Amino acid sequence: MSPIPPRTADIVTADQVQPDSSPTRLRLVINDAYQRLTAAGVASPRHDAEALAAFVLGCPRGHLHVVGDMSSGQRTVFSELVTRRAARVPLQHLTGSAPFRYLEVAVGPGVFVPRPETESVAGWCIDALLAARTDGPSIPGPLVVDLCTGSGAIALSIAHEVKGAVVHAVERESAAYQWAMRNATGTGVEVHNADAADALHELDGTVDLVVANPPYLPDAHRDHVDPEVRDHDPDAALWGGPDGLAGPRLIEEAARRLLRSGGLVAVEHADDQGTAVAALFSASGEWSHVAVRQDLVGRDRFVTACRVKEQDQ
Repeated sequence: MSPIPPRTADIVTADQVQPDSSPTRLRLVINDAYQRLTAAGVASPRHDAEALAAFVLGCPRGHLHVVGDMSSGQRTVFSELVTRRAARVPLQHLTGSAPFRYLEVAVGPGVFVPRPETESVAGWCIDALLAARTDGPSIPGPLVVDLCTGSGAIALSIAHEVKGAVVHAVERESAAYQWAMRNATGTGVEVHNADAADALHELDGTVDLVVANPPYLPDAHRDHVDPEVRDHDPDAALWGGPDGLAGPRLIEEAARRLLRSGGLVAVEHADDQGTAVAALFSASGEWSHVAVRQDLVGRDRFVTACRVKEQDQ
């Protein structure tokens, strides 16, 4: 459920370097890394310097103030990691994992790194499923489908926090599918290597909730995203065609097919796409309660809707 992967294979590990007898004060080492990352244009240099130090030392970031020293061997490993981060390799590729709600998911080349804002999408889904148990007819084991699952972060969080949920995760890209399979081992989440447009026809009309973080960036933004995104996140997880809406359109169609009457959908989008994505759902006439919802910093982040009930059609 919370795999901690091995260090990146091409990094020399601390136990391969002989420590010296004069360990360097950790604060000075981190300050130097902070300056290097700042000069490289890294958006969160202090956080990343501390996160890498904690990774090398094998301790929580919040415990760095009581560690005190870093040995020569650890400095060698840390310096190489900082060099790679300054080259804009994602922090999560260096540590091998990304936090998501109450879990850590394994990530690396070939899979989209889950973002903190997507936690709001997962949180809404979890709250809706839990509320259904108390506010209406009981759903003892809700049936959930996570389309474009990537690392599986959303699916795993729902399975972890909604006891009894039956969760299916769908991923088309083979590399990302392997990461999702790795993360889902032992969790009960069933991962499918399939296209979201055609997946799980055997569940048509029976699913309680569909959730997705599809590709939604307009093609014209390719030259305007950070190197961590442009050079390391897979294209299939990013680009949604000329208007960025190819992914949300696909999810609307797939959710319309999969959901039962009264079932719910939640689809993530860019912070300037809320109105457009909501219009996709409203235009079909198959949805009620279409709403644009915000992330924790108040930006439009995802659209939710309810599959029109048969008696309302």
